[in-house]
Amino acid sequence: MADPQSPHDPFEMFRRLWGPLGIPLPGMTMPTLDPGEIEKRIAELKAVEGWLSMNLNMLRMAIQGLEMQKAALEAMRATGAQRIVFASTGSIYGEASVIPTPERAPFTVQTSLYGASKLAGEGLIQAYCEGFGFQSWIFRFVSILGERYTHGHVVDFYRSLRADPSRLRVLGNGRQRKSYLYVQDCIDAILVALDRATEKVNVLNLGTEECCEVNDSIEWIIRALGVSPILDYTGGDRGWIGDNPFIFLDTTRIRALGWKPKLTIREGILRTLDYLRSNEWVLSGR
Repeated sequence: MADPQSPHDPFEMFRRLWGPLGIPLPGMTMPTLDPGEIEKRIAELKAVEGWLSMNLNMLRMAIQGLEMQKAALEAMRATGAQRIVFASTGSIYGEASVIPTPERAPFTVQTSLYGASKLAGEGLIQAYCEGFGFQSWIFRFVSILGERYTHGHVVDFYRSLRADPSRLRVLGNGRQRKSYLYVQDCIDAILVALDRATEKVNVLNLGTEECCEVNDSIEWIIRALGVSPILDYTGGDRGWIGDNPFIFLDTTRIRALGWKPKLTIREGILRTLDYLRSNEWVLSGR
């Protein structure tokens, strides 16, 4: 049984949100009569509803993705194709016990449906490499930024500030530490690895040698937009159930092949913001 005070308890958010509404869980209180408080709780519960819906859709897509991946591997076997590149994620490490996290870090408890599905995909590819002589390149990305970026925190913050520049809702406490990589740097790293990494199964972290707090990203964005919103934090050390409050990958292996990123995280975020401001159709499409 998880400790109710543990930051790893996946139901802590529900207890915090539902407690004042009087939902019959052990230790909960009577419902508030303050209309303002009720409206706030309704908004927070809708956010949880959105998270649950998103993760249900993600689970469905994970199942479909694995089915398609198996079909692709079987097609490779049938046609004699021998090489495959797989876009994985740093989320497979869960809440890593080693920071920066190397490719051979021990796996802890998995906290992300997305990460779990990618880890399953990696295992399937590695099994086919062993069983049928394939060669693979598995890239564990941090979050990717840049042109044609359509989802993630930069889009969310820009959309919110575009609608109301006086206030910005921030999931968690803003002190979560994250890593990002500019898309062209990511592509360059993949091409370098394909040319220079020669093992049967090549697993490589892709990221920068830095991380930033969510608060840092907010500061860069609001300065670029020339706004000064009130920051409305939802609280807690993570933004949602399954959110990893600290992601920072060890990229020694890809750097040893001769690659390094050209843009810093700050430069990647600002270039992404410039792209969104010049392509606002991205916002209307989601």
